[in-house]
Formats: sequence, structure tokens, C-alpha cells
Amino acid sequence: MVAVLIGTTACAQNRKENKNMKRTLVAYFSATGTTRAAAQKLAKEKNADLFEIAPDVPYTSADLDWRDKQSRSTKEMNDKSFRPAIKGTCPNIADYDTIWIGFPVWWYTAPTIINTFIEAHDLSGKTLCVFATSGGSGVSGSAKDLKNTYPHYTWGESRLMN
Repeated sequence: MVAVLIGTTACAQNRKENKNMKRTLVAYFSATGTTRAAAQKLAKEKNADLFEIAPDVPYTSADLDWRDKQSRSTKEMNDKSFRPAIKGTCPNIADYDTIWIGFPVWWYTAPTIINTFIEAHDLSGKTLCVFATSGGSGVSGSAKDLKNTYPHYTWGESRLMN
């Protein structure tokens, strides 16, 4: 119940009262804080609400060690069907017209937790945009993978935000 209340508050942070006004949501997953900072910047630029895609079990430094073949992130990324549990959904997702989905690029694509978020929400009739942070990869491969995985959705622009 607390997670739902926190999610509701976070998702409606900048709520507009005018129902006819187009609304934007910036939903993001951030493992280390880098993508969170980018999400906050984008939300300010777009006058958008923020929603954190938080893993049910937070990632540790060991979980994020991409050089370790047994690390949690490596195992998740090697199994494209894996869907890490998230703490909650955005209860008022229907109120948004445009949703920016942000993440750090892992293994040249979006972390599987992004699939969990997308599959947990009805995003029909919305424009989905992608933003990412990366130490060396671009965002185009990640955006293409998401478009190919979810071709029934309308996809807009993508942006690398380092």
C-alpha cells in the first residue's frame, strides 16, 4: 500500500488540472543515479511528471558488475525473457499522452526492467520516446530494439543524455 501511495505521488508530482492539456511523463530506471539526473533535467525541460521505475530488489555494486558472468545484471541481460520485478506501476498512466522512457544502456540495449515497465502498463494511444545514458554506446540500438519488441506502440524520438 505504501509503495502504491509513493508511486501515485511521484507519478502525479506536477499534475495539471486542465484535462485537455497534453501531459508528459518521464519514467526512468537508474541503477547508479546518472539516469535519474538526466530524467530530472528532461522532466524540467518538458514540464513533465516523474516516475521512477524502481526494482523490487535494488541492485548492488556486485549486481552491476558487467565483467562478472554470474552477476545479476549479466544473467538478466543474457535472458531476454527475464522481467525483473518492479516496486509498483504508475496508477494514472492513462492521463499521459507522451511518455519518455529512460535507462542506462546495458549490453547495447535497454535493461530488461524496461520491458517489465512497458508490459505492466497499457501504453496504447500514447507516444513513447526513449532517452538513455551510456558510457560509450548510443541510444539508437536500444530504441530500435524496443520498437521491434513492441511494434504495436507509437514511437517518437530518442535521445542520448550523457
